[in-house]
Amino acid sequence: MTNQLLATTENTNNQNSQYTSLNDHEIASVVAHINEEHLDELLGFLSVFTSLSTAELDLVDAQITDIYAEGITIQTRQKNSKYQPTNAKDNLLHDQIFFINFATPISQLDDLQAQYILLKQRADKKLGKKTIKLTKQVFDVQNSYNVSKNMLRLELSMPSLSDSKGEKNSTSVPINEAGYAYLFDLEHNVTTNALMTDSIDGNEADDNAVNDSEKNNVCPTRPHCYYTLRKAWQADDEIRVWVDVFLHGDTPGGNWAAALKTGETVVTKREFPEKVEHLRDGQAVLIVDETSMPTAARLLELWSNPKPPLIICVTQDAGDQSYFDTVKMRSSLDSTGNDNSSISIDNKIDCDTETHGNDHFTVLPIVTNQPNSGSDLATLIDSTLGDYLTDNPLQIDKVWGALEANTTKALRPLLRERLELSRTDVVVKVYWRHD
Repeated sequence: MTNQLLATTENTNNQNSQYTSLNDHEIASVVAHINEEHLDELLGFLSVFTSLSTAELDLVDAQITDIYAEGITIQTRQKNSKYQPTNAKDNLLHDQIFFINFATPISQLDDLQAQYILLKQRADKKLGKKTIKLTKQVFDVQNSYNVSKNMLRLELSMPSLSDSKGEKNSTSVPINEAGYAYLFDLEHNVTTNALMTDSIDGNEADDNAVNDSEKNNVCPTRPHCYYTLRKAWQADDEIRVWVDVFLHGDTPGGNWAAALKTGETVVTKREFPEKVEHLRDGQAVLIVDETSMPTAARLLELWSNPKPPLIICVTQDAGDQSYFDTVKMRSSLDSTGNDNSSISIDNKIDCDTETHGNDHFTVLPIVTNQPNSGSDLATLIDSTLGDYLTDNPLQIDKVWGALEANTTKALRPLLRERLELSRTDVVVKVYWRHD
């Protein structure tokens, strides 16, 4: 399989005429999402599928300009205002447009995800990076219990695999990674339970069995949901896993997790590694809410950076600030959390943040008393960080965070401006969307 790649500085309209438009009104929003959330992937595509050198890629950012049936167009652009091209060759670099073919042309936008994942898998393999896995995993439910007021911990297990020598290995589940995400198949449990109920009730398989329309009525509004692997470890002949699920209102994922019983199975359909490599050195700040606290907790347990991180922890309920109380850094010394902070968001945001910490990591708690989303929250996070840095001068070098989509979009530019960091050093991900 080969990719035909085209790099050109010709008129874009002339280039576009070679490819088949999809004519889908959602393309613009998909392009905007990829450009905002997946810059590192686009740069990876350029690195692997074009002749651009590493030195050239260091000078530019990238953005998708359009999506066609045959592939995508990626344009290089000036990295930031501080860089000014010094000659005609540099100017030319910023105007290049590259066309990257899909392995198989798509006929509709719904087919894009599969082809984009194939491109990412090929690029990551060439670059020696971890990538998305389209792998089915089956876990057994061992237990579930709350680890903070609204955080439910699922204890799962699966048999250890044996290598060619008969020795146990746990490579099927990443033990030493933070933020590794599984796409859980919510429909698996609903359908299984419906069929089991049908069997227990002694219904006949023809007229009285659970039919397709009845199954559709009990299926969750979302057929699948991503959850982070909080922790995994080898135990005798099995792999044990924690998955922490934030329970907040009537949501498909929360309802699914709360209804799971010991002895049931859960199924995952896809795996996705988190981007945290930039945190290996420099002073870092982690910005999390209930959906990303499991990632931060595992980061702390695996922390190898000599400088402990600053953590901004945003929760809707003060009772969830205790989540970090029992988390220990690699040094095995306890962390300290806090649940006495008082923060409210009404028409005007009033912030009274109390800081607690020790020599290992510091947690700045923010309690909102409402769903954690929107530009007001981004402003609150930025001002909380600013107030802390005024009283505790630190040179922040790296940022990792994961929040709601609108909060993330508003927060990124605030952090880049305040901290004077590049996009690659400020990694704030979208973990959920407020509908």
